[in-house]
Amino acid sequence: MTKFIKGLVLAAVSAATLAAAVPAYAQTEITVQRFFGTCDADFGTNTDVSKSAGECGIITSQINKFNADNPDIKVTVNSVEWPGYDQLTAQMASGEPPDLVTMHESVISDYQSKGQLEPIDDVLKAAGIDPAAFTAAGRDGVTKDGKIYALPIDSHAILWHINLNLFKQADLINADGTPKLPTSVDELIAEAKQFKEKTGKPFLVQATANEKAMFTRAMYIYLNQQKSDYFADPTKINLTTPEAKKVVQMMKDIYDQDLTTKDQDYPAMVAGFANGDGGVEVNGTWVIGDLDTLSKQEGNPLSGGYTVYPLPQLFGGEPSYYSDGHSWAMPKKDRSPEQLAAIGKFLKFMADDDYDWSRTGHIPGIQAVLDSAEFKALPHRDTILSIASIAKALPSAVQRQFAIQDILGEEVASAVTGQKDIDAALADAQSRINDLLANL
Repeated sequence: MTKFIKGLVLAAVSAATLAAAVPAYAQTEITVQRFFGTCDADFGTNTDVSKSAGECGIITSQINKFNADNPDIKVTVNSVEWPGYDQLTAQMASGEPPDLVTMHESVISDYQSKGQLEPIDDVLKAAGIDPAAFTAAGRDGVTKDGKIYALPIDSHAILWHINLNLFKQADLINADGTPKLPTSVDELIAEAKQFKEKTGKPFLVQATANEKAMFTRAMYIYLNQQKSDYFADPTKINLTTPEAKKVVQMMKDIYDQDLTTKDQDYPAMVAGFANGDGGVEVNGTWVIGDLDTLSKQEGNPLSGGYTVYPLPQLFGGEPSYYSDGHSWAMPKKDRSPEQLAAIGKFLKFMADDDYDWSRTGHIPGIQAVLDSAEFKALPHRDTILSIASIAKALPSAVQRQFAIQDILGEEVASAVTGQKDIDAALADAQSRINDLLANL
């Protein structure tokens, strides 16, 4: 080898070594904080979003895909226990919040009113995201004082997840194969009794232990059905009403007559319904994908026998519902122009891939996805799509909605399980909530 050629070889080797040791460009780093669980064993390295399932699997794969497609950006993920707001509040107090965080739309006002969130109108515009592309529910949920404070990715609600195999056993199937759904409280009680008589199992599978959200969300739905304006003043709640008492009385009657499971927490409820412990699981949009997958497998109580519907209209009048939404919000902190551009690129990716997120069972936050044939072709969307047009959140000016949810759920549970008289429980819920709102 001549000295000239040897020199070229050594130079090439040195250049290759240097290139391996030093990146060709500097990565822009952003931190993303999310709930939805952890599932690294199944999806930790997956970048094919179409091969993911469930909330955790899909969001994990989406972020993996974004990182793979954008080597100039490094997204560091911090997964927190649901809902993660205590941790977020502590991070904000210490001056070290994440760049983006998953946030329920019902919580945005808590942080926005204290100046702890950045409006993202300019970030969205620079990324080519038009808020007009959001669904009406999504746009309302993230708009505060005329500004956009988050990217909506879904609307979600609690539903009736139905074991059709047990409904057939109970003779609660219509001629077209759909389940017979009650249209009044009396019909609900009658069908629940018939179900128990013929199957030996409770009609409802519910989380009644250490679970406050489900009671509260059902309360909102059934109050909305009665056109109860329980938050006419967003700084006060009115629960000492005939409408509220009717809802809690119905829940208590179901409980007292053993027409529901008892003393179950959320994981026990999910496992119990999958094991065929009852006819209807009262749970959210987020389990549709998992339950549909289970129903397509052989040898389990849901095999070939799963469907899902909104909670039935039991109180007459025009259909009405309650929903919340998940979104990506941007906590207030100093960021470089490069970080803001990276955040915009991430949000654009999430908006463009809202269809994959909707496979969880959630209603899309992007109108084009909601209108798409692809979304409508997903299993069971035909039975729940009405939620998108009739559901509403609490008034956006109502603050501390998660704390309200805990208080109301706790007091309703105390009445349902007989620890308190219904009137006393509702009065206590009203007093505690209004004390909370009066001392913000």
